[in-house]
Amino acid sequence: MPETVTETAQRPPRAARLLRRTLRGLPPKRFETRYRPALEVTAEDGTVLLTDHHLPVGAGPFPTVLLRSPYGRGFPWAPLYGLALAEQGFHVVIQSCRGTGGSGGVFTPWRDERADGLATVAWLRGQPWFDGRLGTIGPSYLGYVQWALAADPPPELRAMVVHNGIHDPYGFFRSGGAPGTPGVFNLENALVASVGLLHFQHGFGALMRAAARLQRRLPAATRGLPLRQAYTAGTGGPVPFLAGAMDHPEPGDPYWHGADLAAVAGRTSVPTALVTGWWDVQLGQTLGQWERLGGAGVPRSLLVGPWTHTSTLGPGWPETFRESLAWLRAHLADDPSGLRAEPVRVHTGEGWRELAGWPPPGEELLLHLDGERLSAEPRPGAEPLRLRADPAVPVPSVGGALLSRQAGPRRVEALGGRAGVLSLDGEPFAGPVQLLGPVSVDLLVDSGHLDLYARLCAVDPRGRAVHLTDGVARLTPGGDRPVRVTVTLDPSGRRIAAGHRLRLQLSPAPHPRHARNPGTGESDTAAARLVPARAAVHPGSVLRVTVERRTEP
Repeated sequence: MPETVTETAQRPPRAARLLRRTLRGLPPKRFETRYRPALEVTAEDGTVLLTDHHLPVGAGPFPTVLLRSPYGRGFPWAPLYGLALAEQGFHVVIQSCRGTGGSGGVFTPWRDERADGLATVAWLRGQPWFDGRLGTIGPSYLGYVQWALAADPPPELRAMVVHNGIHDPYGFFRSGGAPGTPGVFNLENALVASVGLLHFQHGFGALMRAAARLQRRLPAATRGLPLRQAYTAGTGGPVPFLAGAMDHPEPGDPYWHGADLAAVAGRTSVPTALVTGWWDVQLGQTLGQWERLGGAGVPRSLLVGPWTHTSTLGPGWPETFRESLAWLRAHLADDPSGLRAEPVRVHTGEGWRELAGWPPPGEELLLHLDGERLSAEPRPGAEPLRLRADPAVPVPSVGGALLSRQAGPRRVEALGGRAGVLSLDGEPFAGPVQLLGPVSVDLLVDSGHLDLYARLCAVDPRGRAVHLTDGVARLTPGGDRPVRVTVTLDPSGRRIAAGHRLRLQLSPAPHPRHARNPGTGESDTAAARLVPARAAVHPGSVLRVTVERRTEP
């Protein structure tokens, strides 16, 4: 490395050094590090993008890892990625996306990331310490900017590591819609993500104050009508990109043109490692990326931990960092010694399992919605299950893929006796059963305008029910006859102990996780009145759960 670069660098910020010391379970440090803050990178249109450079102190050459973030360049990026990777022999470049963290311009999510990423690589080419080996890394929106760069990958890009990464903004804001129709608005996650995008760039204290305000004002922000106006009580004012998502509920609306980067994974040539958790809000998108990468035929890996969207960077960080470091060394430094034998590694609730692929070969456990039970065989003459949704008295959000503290495998048995919630139990299992793959509920249903939520739980002999996975589907009146509707739940990889049983809960979509369906056929973000709706689930409806294929002794 040129001596002038090291000589002009300084010690990393004290806060970053102190936080780095709190990280446990990481590999031993190989290099001391230095820091060059607030370097100016000029985008194609002249906008200045502020950039920090964390570097190892040594002879080099060292490969480079790029993070582009709308959440600032300090906590947690500096200790988790900047210092930790520089200590392992990487130049780490952390850049604030335009309009954030002191960078010029206006932040318009998902619109400028490709061009700004390419401009940053062009800047790297002019740096005396850059040797042409480039990787990218980062979680959530930092995953989106990686897919944007990979849409037209520069030749230097040799590896990507995407943690809990998004590729489809519409799919983040809405889910469960029939093809070409509006999905259910993911209200609470949209509010929390908006607060993060607005305030994290100003420091952790600013984020905590904004989060506290959202928590205090959540009832006003989520229960006021119309929602399009009420939400500002939680955010402190209008948020253009959140308002845009509310104003354009149709997936085919030109507003969303070019935002979905799903196709990139299907044609990329860049080796890519994916990390997610069973209760990550991006689990479905990550598994979609995994499938498309297989079609592209590039080296790929998948890690699925017992994590939510945020705990991947907390309790899950030692595992996540080790896997990420191994991938970067393999593809940037020609050192594959840290790679595992199989491309997939998942946590089953009792430990880690390596698999040759995802989903692995399995068997389908088929359970019929039979009266108030889940049964292996349909019962002739069973009556329809009837459900009433009153959006004025919504079912509360508990557990699952949330960005709030309610996320994850929460206890949910108290919801079973609540009005509007149907609970159907299967028989206790004689032996342990490993869930390992897709989960869905195929319903024969007639309904009004209603968003139907399905939750799969594990219930122990004492009646304690723990959330496993869930999904939602928008129902609309279908005429005089019941129609087939599939509620696709997130896949599950949890082990069910002997003597435990499965429980399926059906209810209106929980609130404030989802916006309330007004029951009128109007947009869930524009409606000014609420009316109850009803649904009937008819015999012929089934729960489909993928379990590990049993081998005969």
